[in-house]
Amino acid sequence: MTDVKIVSPEETADLLQAGYTYVDVRSEPEFEAGHVPGALNVPISHQGPAGMVPNPDFLRVMEGLFPKDAKLVVGCKMGGRSAKATATLKQAGFVELCDMSAGFEGKRDPFGRPVPGWKDGTREVETGAPSGRSYADVKARVGG
Repeated sequence: MTDVKIVSPEETADLLQAGYTYVDVRSEPEFEAGHVPGALNVPISHQGPAGMVPNPDFLRVMEGLFPKDAKLVVGCKMGGRSAKATATLKQAGFVELCDMSAGFEGKRDPFGRPVPGWKDGTREVETGAPSGRSYADVKARVGG
């Protein structure tokens, strides 16, 4: 796979069953409020006093966690951060990337119609900072 594949929440569920790993690139508070079950949290940006600021450790942590051929689905709130994250990962040499572009919350298409995200009421949602999958834990795993 050379391009990032855009996938729906339904396709994401199938990919997770097939062994893909879901990487949630939202901030830690967003992740803790609700996420795809089994997801790892590696924020592409953090909440700062004046808004979102880039996470300077994003790529280092991802390269420490995964080989370049890891099968990854990347998601965020509504598609913007996951697009940036997958572009960064692709440029770094990752090859099995999928972007759940509707995100966790859902988004609107170019015509303003709603596109459901993972949290549309039909799929399981996990909350909190699960041991081994919170950003603090995954960052510590690669030498924090």
